[in-house]
Amino acid sequence: MTRPDGRLNHDLLPTESLPQDECGVFAVWAPEEDVATLTYYGLYALQHRGQESAGIAVANGRSLRVYKDMGLVSQVFNDQALRPLRGHMAIGHTRYSTTGASAWENAQPTLAGDDDRTLALAHNGNIVNSAELLDRLTEMLDGDLTQAAGEIARGSTTDTAILSSLLTMGEGEVLDRAQRLLPDVRGAFSLVFLDENRLYAARDPQGVRPLVLGRLTRGWVVASETAALDIVGASYVREIAPGEIIAIDENGLETRTFAAPQPKGCVFEYVYLARPDTRIAGREVYDARVEMGRSLARRHAVEADLVMPVPESGIPSAIGYAEESGIPYGLGLVKNAYVGRTFIAPTQSIRQLGIRLKLNPLKHVIKGKRLVVVDDSIVRGNTQRALVKMLREAGAAEVHVRISSPPVTWPCFYGIDFATRAELVAANMTLEEIRTSIGADSLGYVDPADMIAATEQPADQLCTACFSGDYPIPLPTDERTGKDWLDLERAARRTDPTDVGSQQVREQTRDFAQNPGRP
Repeated sequence: MTRPDGRLNHDLLPTESLPQDECGVFAVWAPEEDVATLTYYGLYALQHRGQESAGIAVANGRSLRVYKDMGLVSQVFNDQALRPLRGHMAIGHTRYSTTGASAWENAQPTLAGDDDRTLALAHNGNIVNSAELLDRLTEMLDGDLTQAAGEIARGSTTDTAILSSLLTMGEGEVLDRAQRLLPDVRGAFSLVFLDENRLYAARDPQGVRPLVLGRLTRGWVVASETAALDIVGASYVREIAPGEIIAIDENGLETRTFAAPQPKGCVFEYVYLARPDTRIAGREVYDARVEMGRSLARRHAVEADLVMPVPESGIPSAIGYAEESGIPYGLGLVKNAYVGRTFIAPTQSIRQLGIRLKLNPLKHVIKGKRLVVVDDSIVRGNTQRALVKMLREAGAAEVHVRISSPPVTWPCFYGIDFATRAELVAANMTLEEIRTSIGADSLGYVDPADMIAATEQPADQLCTACFSGDYPIPLPTDERTGKDWLDLERAARRTDPTDVGSQQVREQTRDFAQNPGRP
């Protein structure tokens, strides 16, 4: 059962807010392939990065067509939806909203342009100076955003829509305009975009979010994770470098540098966000998580009978903990495969079932056992509190909680939707207070240095802001920040087209998205 926005569920617990994945992007240039179907499969592999909406844009050298809607990839696309998407190159997107509400108008790829130039763009990350970019766009349009050549004029309230409109303005080809604009864009952005003739990809100078290049027999692929390359049969070539922009057409691949690289890859990709079968900066994510579990066992040893993960994200680290400690590994919880990360709780009685709708204990495995329970992170603590209570009710003699990341004490502004600092339990409680709050017999977090060592990346090339508060990209002092700032901005400026009827705007935007550009 799904919500109207297509997500499988709401919060696992009514009072909990888990770290949400940001977005997944995919692009392919392959004249002899069914690029829409390849993009569909690529997005399927990236579904974990966003479950609110999905979309694909295809170009054939003469025109550009976009199809997108709210929902999971498998809900948005079928044979009927994919059949009209014919061309030799495509981009795709699966979204979790970090700027702009979860609404159809904010689904991606975002479209911009007019009869002379058309561009579709998909974005993973979060731009921190989007208010400044909006001011630039507004000035270029003499204060009237309704004149923007793109979805920013048709109801979109995303930083991506601002960026796509700016990329269609100014002199020169798309690559030239992008090289002029992107040095002024601050924040995390892994981009794939296309016009009628060329495919493009770019990554911010810090390389916060992953972006990789792959090779097909007769084409090229760009994706958020190497797992998406695997599913479409593409071989890994390299990462798109921080500060790099590439263009692909029948003449091959052209690459430029628009800013000096200052690598600060997100360490939370290794902890939780990326698929375990993905490789980032040469390091297998699965191996990194297993090593985090080993380091937990070395620093937070305990006498116990069973090491068990919280499915699914805790599995690799639990395996590492068991291997290092010598304590047997086993599954003490069974996950309902047909419930996503959250569930619909329409009544109080269902709400009280809480975590049981998602996880059910194996009582005969748990009863009388001293358990080491390995999870990836604690945000507010409500999930762990319910989990410990459930395990004790199932007969556990002791419950020792081990977390394969350091305490999350700061919010992310680069594309992960964490709770606010006031809601982060580790920002407001000591370790002992957290242990008491969740009801565990003991609690241990991975050491920050051990986490970094597990990634096999230099410490100065990783962003650890959510653990350390050290933000590598300066945050704006502008009050226009936060997920919903542009929605509020539109209301203040009275330029929100939903004032004339949301259904009318929806249909106008849908028509534009399906019939853009030159015939």
